[in-house]
Amino acid sequence: MKTLVVAPHPDDEALGVGGTLLRRKAEGASTAWLIVTGITKDFGWSDEKVATRETEISRISEFFGFHEVYNLRLPTTKLDIVPIYEVVQKISECINLYRPEEVFIPHIGDVHTDHGVVFNAVVSCTKWFRYPFIKRILSYETISETDFGLDSSLVFSPNVFVDISDFIEQKLKAMEIYSLEMGDFPFPRSRQSIEALAKVRGSSAGFKAAEAFQLLRERY
Repeated sequence: MKTLVVAPHPDDEALGVGGTLLRRKAEGASTAWLIVTGITKDFGWSDEKVATRETEISRISEFFGFHEVYNLRLPTTKLDIVPIYEVVQKISECINLYRPEEVFIPHIGDVHTDHGVVFNAVVSCTKWFRYPFIKRILSYETISETDFGLDSSLVFSPNVFVDISDFIEQKLKAMEIYSLEMGDFPFPRSRQSIEALAKVRGSSAGFKAAEAFQLLRERY
C-alpha cells in the first residue's frame, strides 16, 4: 500500500489523517506527504515564522516517518489567484513520481479557499486512464475548516471510519509540534476538541477513537 496525503497547509495532514497515517505506517504501508502552500518572506512572513515552519515540517516528517515529502511552496491563503493549471501541473508531477494507491484530500466544503482549490486540482489528477495506479480517493475533515462551512449542499458525510484507538495519543503529540496553531478549549484546534471529535467519530463505528472520511472513488 502506498498512501499519499495532500495538505493545503502544514497541520492539515495531522488534523485530518494523523491517526490513519500512523496506523498505515504500523501496517507496513509507504506514506507520503504533499504540502501545497508555504510561507516566505516574499509573502510578508517574518524570518522567525518562516524558520519555525521549516522546523515544524522537518519534525513532522520525522514523526510520521514519511517515505517522501513534496513541498510545492505555493502562496498560502492565495491559491485562488494562482492559475489552476499551474496547481494541477505541480500536483500531477508529484503524484506521478510517487504513484500512490490511496490518496487523501481535503473536503470540498471546507471554508478555507485554499482547501477548495486543492480539492479541485487533485481531482483533476485522479482520472483512471492517466493515473491507473490510484485505487481509492477519500476526503478528510479538518477541524475548524470542515465544520465551519455553511453551504448545506457540501456537508461532510463520512462513510469510512478508521480505528485510531491505538494512535490517538500520538496524533495529539503530532499536533503539539504545531504549537502556534493550537489554543485553549473551546478553540477548535485544542487538544480537547481534537480528542472529542475522535471519540464522536469512534462512537459512530464502535471504536474508542476514529478518523472519518468520505469515500469519493474506489476501483479494484
